[in-house]
Amino acid sequence: MSASRPAAVIVLAAGEGTRMKSRTPKVLHELCGRSMLGHVLAAAGELDPQRLVVVVGHRREQVIEHLAARVPGAEPVVQERQGGTGHAVRTALERVGPLSGTVVVTNGDHPLLRGETLAEMVRVHEAEGNAVTILTTEIPDATGYGRVLRGSDGAVTAIVEHKDATVEQRAVREINVGMYAFDGALLGEALKRVGTDNAGGEEYLTDVVAILRGDGHRAGAFVAPDWVETQGVNDRVQLAQARRQLNDRVLEGLMRAGVTVVDPASTWIDVQVTAEPDAVVYPNTQLHGATHLGEGARVGPNCTLTDTRVGVDATVVNAVCVGAEVGPEASVGPFAYLRPGTVLARKAKVGTYVETKNAQVGEGSKVPHLTYVGDAEIGVGCNVGAGTVFVNYDGVNKHRTVVGDHVKIGSDNMLVAPVEIGDGAYTAAGSVIVRDVPPGAMAVARGQQRNIEGWVERRLPGTATAEAARRAREREAPGDDR
Repeated sequence: MSASRPAAVIVLAAGEGTRMKSRTPKVLHELCGRSMLGHVLAAAGELDPQRLVVVVGHRREQVIEHLAARVPGAEPVVQERQGGTGHAVRTALERVGPLSGTVVVTNGDHPLLRGETLAEMVRVHEAEGNAVTILTTEIPDATGYGRVLRGSDGAVTAIVEHKDATVEQRAVREINVGMYAFDGALLGEALKRVGTDNAGGEEYLTDVVAILRGDGHRAGAFVAPDWVETQGVNDRVQLAQARRQLNDRVLEGLMRAGVTVVDPASTWIDVQVTAEPDAVVYPNTQLHGATHLGEGARVGPNCTLTDTRVGVDATVVNAVCVGAEVGPEASVGPFAYLRPGTVLARKAKVGTYVETKNAQVGEGSKVPHLTYVGDAEIGVGCNVGAGTVFVNYDGVNKHRTVVGDHVKIGSDNMLVAPVEIGDGAYTAAGSVIVRDVPPGAMAVARGQQRNIEGWVERRLPGTATAEAARRAREREAPGDDR
């Protein structure tokens, strides 16, 4: 039996998260390219719920803004006071109205949770006809956790807190994760009966389980197969641990799909990154956002790529690329910086200490070293000499330079935009090009050299340079013909 489409998934994300010691709401701390809440919503989205509801509270404005930007289909519901998990779900139902069908409740601080785990919980819930199904897991050390006790038929009979458990009960390793699948109609009615007669004076969702059982309804449980994914994040240490675990999951998925990751320990890849078989990622490399590696692409070592596409058999070494496109068989680095809008065509090269921005480099063209290319279009088969600057900014506006096909730009050139270099043209080394260059022309724009003889010895007498000049002059003096 496959799971039906849930009536709703309710994500609890109102907590303050004081142990994070941060001005950022706990659920908005990021790992592997998404916020914690973003990971949970992605997992919830795999269930294709009819409604996706997020209960917000602490610093709600930030969380609501985040939702609007990243998951616009999510419905924020404000919990004005921290009244417990039961109060949070009741607040959500009062806002969205009665729900008929399966309602899943999960937490916004469990970024490792898989959508397939939630889906299987829903399937078990509906197959067994449960009023409530608890997501549980078995952990090596259950100390401090509430134990899930079952009857002979597998139904849940109780959830006992560690401090209240007997020695026999403490031997049970199945614990309550704090996520549930409910019958929506029964949930709404039971929440009205949840009290606050407890040490915290709060409404707890676990009380709903007891109420439903007391009414004669079945409570079941689904054991998550991997206890690691059920871990929540409460402080920076746990955040770092979750980041490592999630990154390992991403790397394993890529490697099993045919990607070589030379050193997983020093490689960090966001969950949105994609790569084709035979791509190779070398040590100390970070791939962020919507980055994609084509078949046979080689990236690293020491690279950081964000929202960048690397073509088939292209190479990127010791480089930073943001919002760039590296064409098939192209070459980048070492020590290059490709900024947004950079597009390299097939077999193009951007080499050592080159920075590009909003620039198109044509097929087979080379920008080998020590160059800035901004707001420019370079044609096919060109070569840009070392030390060249595409001067694109006049202090107010940006301007564009267009370089035709098979152009040779001399070393130490300044191309002052707007300017166009025609096909097959050359520019002389040291030139400052301020006017268009016709096709096939040689542009020379530099001052005439003038040598002032004896200047060093006259102006800097007694220095090492003056002494060196004197000795050289004496060596070059004509000999005595007597």
